[in-house]
Amino acid sequence: MNRARPAVAAPIALAGLALVAACGTNPYATSGAVQPVVLGVQQQPASAVPAGAAVQLISSTVDGLGTVLADAEGHTLYRYAKDAAKPSKATCAGPCAMTWPPLVSDVPVLAAGVDSGLVGLVTRPDGRKQVTVAGWPVYRYAKDTGPGIALGRAAAADWAAITPAGEKAGTEPATVGTAEIGGLGSVLTDADGRTLYLFTQDGKGSGKSTCDAACARKWPPVPADARTTVADGIDAGLVGRIGRADGTSQLTVGGWPVYTHTSDSAPGEATGHGAGGTWYALEPNGCKAEPVQSPPVRQASTTSPGGY
Repeated sequence: MNRARPAVAAPIALAGLALVAACGTNPYATSGAVQPVVLGVQQQPASAVPAGAAVQLISSTVDGLGTVLADAEGHTLYRYAKDAAKPSKATCAGPCAMTWPPLVSDVPVLAAGVDSGLVGLVTRPDGRKQVTVAGWPVYRYAKDTGPGIALGRAAAADWAAITPAGEKAGTEPATVGTAEIGGLGSVLTDADGRTLYLFTQDGKGSGKSTCDAACARKWPPVPADARTTVADGIDAGLVGRIGRADGTSQLTVGGWPVYTHTSDSAPGEATGHGAGGTWYALEPNGCKAEPVQSPPVRQASTTSPGGY
């Protein structure tokens, strides 16, 4: 289905944006600025550096994944879903660590293309110090034989290449557009034209989501990163992001964490509006859509900045 591409899709840095008044005010836009630190020289594989050597983290580009983190030799780095980021915890040991060698270091990590404030160390079960990014312990994949290779992305569902922001690589950035839905008027949509919702139990401007586990499977959180864009007519100052308990980032609009609804099977649907008296479609101004009653299931006319 072809949808009109707006004349300009404005990229947002999710930081330093002018706050807007009334319903859409959002003090929780976070910084997307990256401050590289000084590069160190590293000739050995970063997963086996000697004591006192400096590990080098760099950004790299992999086809189909975009920008990812790599070690000093350009080997793609990964994060493990069974680890933890808050607080950091590494759980891949024994045979797991043979397949997924941890990136270890005895000294502070030197990096480029990565916010130095995101880089740290965590003690592994064997006592070694493992490099972390945004709290996530990072690993190589033993079958990646050189730079730009990322065979680990298809090796297991719990493993994903990691970006310089600590996110899972290959996740499409949220792109915010609008659609006209009968009974509601103009509401916000994602790049695929799906209606975006707020959850009143989150609390506007709270800086956190209360929808996890089974709730998040029914109401998937919309991911966000510094590439997030908005269509013409939407105030970029309303758009920000928050960190979720699983270490991922979620899009916010007007201070509300944003979700889609699995029961919406096509663009123009808003079957989740009014559900439980707590879920509401979002207007372009960052407020819940009115009236409260559910709109018709389908509405043919949609617009999105996705351009597809």
